Amino acid sequence: MKTKTKAASPAAEAQALPLNQIIDGDCIEVMNRLPAGSVDLIFADPPYNLQLRGDLHRPDNSRVDAVDDHWDQFSGFGAYDSFTREWLAAARRILKPNGAIWVIGSYHNVFRLGAELQNQGYWILNDVVWRKSNPMPNFRGKRLTNAHETLIWASKEEASKYTFNYEALKALNEGVQMRSDWVLPICTGHERLKDANGDKAHPTQKPESLLHRVLVATTNPGDVVLDPFFGTGTTGAVAKMLGRDFIGIEREEAYRNAATARIAKVRRFDKSALEVSTSKRAEPRVPFGQVVERGMLRPGEELFSIGNRHKAKVRADGTLIGNDVKGSIHQVGAQLEGAPSCNGWTYWHFKRDGKMIPIDLLRQQIRAEMQDRPH
Repeated sequence: MKTKTKAASPAAEAQALPLNQIIDGDCIEVMNRLPAGSVDLIFADPPYNLQLRGDLHRPDNSRVDAVDDHWDQFSGFGAYDSFTREWLAAARRILKPNGAIWVIGSYHNVFRLGAELQNQGYWILNDVVWRKSNPMPNFRGKRLTNAHETLIWASKEEASKYTFNYEALKALNEGVQMRSDWVLPICTGHERLKDANGDKAHPTQKPESLLHRVLVATTNPGDVVLDPFFGTGTTGAVAKMLGRDFIGIEREEAYRNAATARIAKVRRFDKSALEVSTSKRAEPRVPFGQVVERGMLRPGEELFSIGNRHKAKVRADGTLIGNDVKGSIHQVGAQLEGAPSCNGWTYWHFKRDGKMIPIDLLRQQIRAEMQDRPH
């Protein structure tokens, strides 16, 4: 007869996680052993099931180092779909309620991945086209050059409050909203890991630039990122640099050894460098009434628009009145301007020593005090 055991606390579960380790084993079995709801983000680069038929050669008859490893070979679509179903189910179990997953694939498998994500209750947020700036050419000349791969970003469920650092991505893109097509080079040169024979350590090593963008966009420092197909450790290397914890699962010893040596050389950025631009929506909400309650502005004190075109008086309940218009700082500003909306925090100013000061300065002061309080 089984006896009931007391559920572990979140802190105890976190301690049980094999953080910043590479685990030897089958990804499904390993994930099924991890605590449920313990991982913030999963980045998965599963086998592509390329179904290669014979060797591929260049025009000079030299052989192309294509993906023909045993781990990418399945007996058919049925076997591949069964494998996909099992590992995605294991992955979903260990995601936190507000967790998310990224999967990457080529035309060989990404449509099957997308269908299974939806079958299991994941909620697809975006698909991203990674357009390779230096793709491998199509040597046979019988098809288009395969110049992109597709990433699917999905939350655990539709109601999940997933992480998305919109302003940070915008800053990465020179102040322009980040699009869903990313032009990045494939892994080459000094970044491409080589084995003792000088050959590629892994045939599908992903560039650090791709993982950097994914982790900056959808995680925060201290988050736990799991990669069930760890390979030579790009996810772990970038996670370490960015102050995230990682869990890697990899059954191939050669890949584990390469990843371990690689990550050992990585230096974590200092704390100030890990901070990214945040959305104003993510900052603590401060009602204008709180400014009045604290005496930073007094009832009856006048506020002015830029250029003194309009003015209004502060009321005791944190509303304004001006030209017989009453309401919030936003409502009154909009009505006086005849506009559909108005950001009252930037619209209204108060006078101190003959200078016009935006009331938003008072809000920022309160926010700074809130952040300084011990948690």
